[in-house]
Amino acid sequence: MAAQKVTNQSESRLSVPSLMAMIRHSFDKDVDQVLFQGNSYVKKIILNRPQKLNCINHHMISEMTKKLKAYEIDPEVKVVVLKGNGKAFCAGGDVVASYIYTVAGHWSYGANTYKKNLILDYAVATYGKPVVALIDGIVMGAGAGLSMHGAFKIVTENTVFAMPETAIGHFVDVGASHFLSRLPGFLGEYLGLTGTTIRGEGMVACGLATHFVLSKDLHLVESALDEVTSSDTNKISKIISKFEHKPNVKQDDVYSRLEIINKCFSRKTVEEILSSLEIEAGNRADKWVLEAIKSMKAGSPISLKISLKSIREGRMQALDQCLAREYNIFCHIMRRTVSIDFFEGIRAKFLDKDENPKWEPARLELVSDEMVGQYFSRVDEDDWESLQLPARSSSVDIMRPRL
Repeated sequence: MAAQKVTNQSESRLSVPSLMAMIRHSFDKDVDQVLFQGNSYVKKIILNRPQKLNCINHHMISEMTKKLKAYEIDPEVKVVVLKGNGKAFCAGGDVVASYIYTVAGHWSYGANTYKKNLILDYAVATYGKPVVALIDGIVMGAGAGLSMHGAFKIVTENTVFAMPETAIGHFVDVGASHFLSRLPGFLGEYLGLTGTTIRGEGMVACGLATHFVLSKDLHLVESALDEVTSSDTNKISKIISKFEHKPNVKQDDVYSRLEIINKCFSRKTVEEILSSLEIEAGNRADKWVLEAIKSMKAGSPISLKISLKSIREGRMQALDQCLAREYNIFCHIMRRTVSIDFFEGIRAKFLDKDENPKWEPARLELVSDEMVGQYFSRVDEDDWESLQLPARSSSVDIMRPRL
C-alpha cells in the first residue's frame, strides 16, 4: 500500500522549500547541538539547543549513539551523565523535521530518525555502566525516552514531566508504553491520555524518578559525581543521597489523586474513561478532573485510542517488545495508513500555530477497533523492516541501583 498524500487540510501555508530552509537555519545556528565533556572516569553528554528546549534531532541522536558506544567499551569510563543546558532537559524530538520530509515525499526519513532514536533509548536502558540523568527543567516526549530508561533519574523542584503527544495527533512513545505502564495503578494511562504535567516531587513519589535534589544543590551533585571512580551503583546512590532533599508532595499532586484515577482510567475503552471522568466531575468540584476531560476532548481521538492500547499492551511486554511495537505505529503514522492527524497536529501547533487542529476522525465513536488495529500491524511495504535492536548483555540489571 503506498503512502497516502497529505490533504490540503494538513498542509501548512508555508511552502516545502520554506520549511526546509527552517531546518537548515536551525541546524546552522546550533553548531554544537550536543556537547561531550568529562574526565577519564565520568563522561557527560550535554544537550545544547537551549533556544529549542533541547529538542533532539537526527544529528544529535547519531552523535550521542556514537559516543555512548565508545564510552561503553572504554574500560576507564565508569559513569555517564546526561544533562541539558538552559531551562529544559529535553522537551521532545524534532517532529517538525519529520513532517517536512514526509510532505516533501520522504516518509522514510522520519522513520529512520525514529528508529535511531529508539535504538538510542534502548542503549541507555541496557547500558553496561550507570547512566545518571540530571533533569532540572522540562522533560517531555523524546526527552523522557532518553532519561527515564537510565539507572538514575535526579529531579528538582524545577522539573516538569509530561507526555503530551495526543495533543498533536501522535501517541505516547519512545518506550513510554513500558515505563508509564509500570507506574502505580493506572497512573500511566492518566498521564498518557491527558498529557498532564507532573513535577519533580510527584515523579519521585510515583517512581518516575529515583532522587529529588534542590536545584541550587544540583551543581554539588554533579561535582561529587565528577569524583566517581567506580561503576558500583550502590556507591553512586550513596553519593547522590548526600544531597537528597525530602520532596514536599502537595495535596493536589497527581499521586494524591490515585484512587479516582484508578477508578476512571481502569475502564476498558477511552469512551468509558471519559464517561467515568464526567460522572466524577458531576460529583465533585476537583479542578484536575475537569482539566483531564478538557485535554482528552481536545486530543486526537485516534491518538487517544492508539495510546491506550499501546500502554495496555506494554504492561505485559519487555522493553524491546514495546519499542518494536512503537516503531510499527510510528511508521503507519508517517505513511498516513489510516489518519493524517499527526500532520494536522504539527500544522496547527508548530507551523500555522492556529491551535485549531481538525481531527479526522473527529469523534471517538468514529474510530473503530479495526482502524486502531492497523497501527499495530506490519507495514505493507516491500522494503520495510521491523525494528531490529542490537544484541545487549543480559547482565545489565546489575547496573540498576538498589534503592
